Amino acid sequence: MDGTLIESHAAVPAAYRATVLAGGGREHTDEEIIAGYSLGAPVDLLSALLGRQATEEDMARYHHELAAAADRVTVYPGVADLLAEAARRVPVGLFTGASAEAARILLGRTGLAEHVAVIVGGDEVDRPKPDPAGVLLACRRLGVEPGQIAYVGDSPLDLGAARGAGALSVAAGWGHLYDPTALADLTASEPGDLLTLLG
Repeated sequence: MDGTLIESHAAVPAAYRATVLAGGGREHTDEEIIAGYSLGAPVDLLSALLGRQATEEDMARYHHELAAAADRVTVYPGVADLLAEAARRVPVGLFTGASAEAARILLGRTGLAEHVAVIVGGDEVDRPKPDPAGVLLACRRLGVEPGQIAYVGDSPLDLGAARGAGALSVAAGWGHLYDPTALADLTASEPGDLLTLLG
């Protein structure tokens, strides 16, 4: 989601920062927060930033802060058209390291939710990317075999999750974590390139 469909750097770190400060933690920079994305679901990152186990109250505040900042999220050029056309042809699933609730908030605010049949959040699996658990869960919910899908992501962790699941790994070359040296089956330089995968 982040870095592939939407650019959320103006909103997500701000929501984490406000939540941590309200929970008694110290102020963190955007860079510190973004560096923690690989820890897994938001509850894991919040716990690390707070220096204690994040509570349900902390998570509720985080989602509240995220909703308040969501108007600062932008959709990458071409993504809305891609998703609309893809959803017309095949069911579209999404697996994100963000929580399922965060995904619903951000996709809803950007108007992309209507094109996504299945959302799997990082809080619904035991291990973060590059573990394939989230991709496999999305496939089960879609009713498709992993070998029938293409999983698109901008980070090497996304590509590792795709390979681990047995899916086609497609690098989103426009994303902020795109690494041209990361192993991918295909690379799309812009969202419109993905339509060729659908035939």
